[in-house]
Amino acid sequence: MAAPILSPSLLASDHAHLAAGARMAADLGLAWLHLDIMDGHFVPNLSFGPESVAALRRHGIPLFFDTHLMLSEPHRYVEAFARAGSNLISIHIEPDYDHAATLARIRELGCECGIVLNPDTPASAIEPLLAQVDLVLVMTVQPGFGGQPFRSDMLPKLRQIDAWRRERNLGFRLEVDGGIDLATAAECRAAGADTFVAGTSFFKADDPAAFAAAMANL
Repeated sequence: MAAPILSPSLLASDHAHLAAGARMAADLGLAWLHLDIMDGHFVPNLSFGPESVAALRRHGIPLFFDTHLMLSEPHRYVEAFARAGSNLISIHIEPDYDHAATLARIRELGCECGIVLNPDTPASAIEPLLAQVDLVLVMTVQPGFGGQPFRSDMLPKLRQIDAWRRERNLGFRLEVDGGIDLATAAECRAAGADTFVAGTSFFKADDPAAFAAAMANL
């Protein structure tokens, strides 16, 4: 199994000091930063745009930007986020657009690509795309707001996707996002996850360094 990666969700940091939150993650030796992009349509909340991503780069943030587009029309925005400095761009399966073409376009733009499914979406919805992606993100809460409780009924979905990965010798990472703390991350790790988005549990931790170290030892 691949070594665990912690991808702190910048959405849970102080929005008046986003660069400082990102810098804290970098200073702790982490490699990834999760950027939740919300449009107020696909999910009932608004967050950042490509200019925020570009501003982080201008402030010298060196992290791997794990960019999660929670948008009703993600295909219209992949170029803007790639230009802004995203390293990986993940798109949802639920909206009606050409998923395969959008994933291919993300690669053409020089980024890695990922596919995301919401809690009520079955794993079978993304199965035809598994050979095309670098990452599969399983939402373990309904996306839109932080601080929701982890849904343990997503564990069988993780096991199914991990089984397909092993059977087909595919190299994508399996990421989880929603209610992730040390206990739920361990459950997800046992089910096959190797990449963990943590917002509140990281940025609001009494000791973020200790939290990050514990996640690295999952």
